[in-house]
Order: sequence, then structure tokens, then C-alpha cells
Amino acid sequence: MNPLELVKLTALMDRTEGNPDITIGLIDGPIVIDHSDLASERLREVPGSGGGTCNRTNSVACRHGTFIAGILSAKRSSAAPAICPNCTLVVRPIFSESSSGGEQMPSVAPRALAAAIVDCVGAGARVINLSLALEQPSTRQEPELDAALNQALRAGVIVVAAAGNQGTVGSSAITRHPWVIPVVACDRHARPTSLSNLSASIGTRGLRAPGERITSLGAAGPPLILGGTSVAVPFVTGAIALLWSEFPTAGASHIKLALTRAGIPRASIVPPLLNALAASQALAAANGRRSTA
Repeated sequence: MNPLELVKLTALMDRTEGNPDITIGLIDGPIVIDHSDLASERLREVPGSGGGTCNRTNSVACRHGTFIAGILSAKRSSAAPAICPNCTLVVRPIFSESSSGGEQMPSVAPRALAAAIVDCVGAGARVINLSLALEQPSTRQEPELDAALNQALRAGVIVVAAAGNQGTVGSSAITRHPWVIPVVACDRHARPTSLSNLSASIGTRGLRAPGERITSLGAAGPPLILGGTSVAVPFVTGAIALLWSEFPTAGASHIKLALTRAGIPRASIVPPLLNALAASQALAAANGRRSTA
């Protein structure tokens, strides 16, 4: 099944390409901002962060950042999912173009991630995309990261993060935070992929989204096909951006509640599948509107 249809995003995408007033913070590698298939008029760097544009299009950081940006902000005529190209995308680079790691999901130190989250909140992001992980799943507390995520909570900025690709039952300081929506990758039949991390916190507050053989923009040529939980994250981020574009007066907690169906008890370590249409219908009902889907 088409990954957009799997998570019921096509109905929302038919209604809107997003709203420029809805800003997404992308904490990732630099991107090819002048890529011919990106909606470049909606892209900008977080002020003062530096390095938002790729210098080496063959670097791992550039490939990853451009690929994730394409899922969110590619033109609808491109090969990428192009979920919300009319939303504003602010790029906050955190990965060096000199780093190695093949096509694996990038990892980051907690202090550096905390600073990037604070920068995105300051830049006016309404939702932050974390297609990354801390070095390893751990029970260790990270006070600076917790403080940054608490700041996002107070500001009403939703944070969406990858569950991780170690294929373990375990969480991290990111996925354990109650404000974060952890995302598990699934295949075209909605089954969790074998490499996706699972845990009680991920099952309780997270979502599943497409993360197997996803096509998006290549930094230095033809489109790429990648997978993993980092690839699944922007499907949830993009859904949030479209929902906020449709319901601009909704609070962050209402968007998050509608998307994660937080009122429904969960007992599994496997989170439910993203259903963007159901979230839109829930928000329409809460706002006394008839759903147009």
C-alpha cells in the first residue's frame, strides 16, 4: 500500500499543502536548500545556527537532512511524499558533514540536542522533527535535554522523535519524556519493522508510521530509497503540520490528543498506527465543524 494512504494522509493532502504560518523545526543534517524539487521559498535556517546549506552533497549528513526535508517540504510534483510544502521549514543543522556512518540513523549528544531544541523553539517552530537518536537506549537521565523538552512543552511546541533502530526493548531520555511522540517504523502492511525499538513509553505515547523503502529526495542526483524510524518521523510531523494548518486555533495538547488518541488505554509496547484522517475528524468534532473528508 502507498505509505501516505496507509496512514490516511492523502485526504488531508488533497485539502491543503499547509500554511506558511505553521513552522516546522528540522533538527538534522544540512540540506540542499536550492534543490530543484524543494519548495525553497518556504525554507530558512534557524538564525545564528550556521551551516544549514550543504557544502558536500555526498556527505551522510547532507543526504539524510535533504531526504527528511523532502518528505516534508518537497514539491508535490516530485518523487518524495511532499506532505506539507506550504508550511515553513526552519533547518537547525546538528550533524557535521565530515561524520561517517553510512546510511544509519544519526546519533547526537544530549547537550547538543538540547541546544538545538531551544533554538527551534526560539525560532517559532510549532512542531520539531527529530529523525535522530541518542547514542544508545539508556535509563540514564539527561537534565539539560529534559529542560529543553520541558521548555518545548511550556511553549506548546510538539516534539516528534524516532524510537531508534537497535531492534531492542528499551527507551532513551528522548522517548521517555511525556511530551515527546516517539515513532516506530512500519512496513507497507502496517507491521512494526524488526529494527524498531519498542518500550512501555513508546507503546503508551507513540505512533507507528511508514518506514520501509520510502522514496524521497537525493542530495546529489536521483531520489533515494531509505527506511528506519528516522524516515517514519516526518510522516507524523507532516500530519501535525497539516492538522494545524486546518485548525490554526487548536492548542498543542488538542492536536497531540487527537493524533495519539491519548484517551484510549494502551497495554502494548507496540504503538498504534498513525491515522491522520481520524485525527482531523476528531478536531473537527471538537471545533463543531463537519469533516470534509
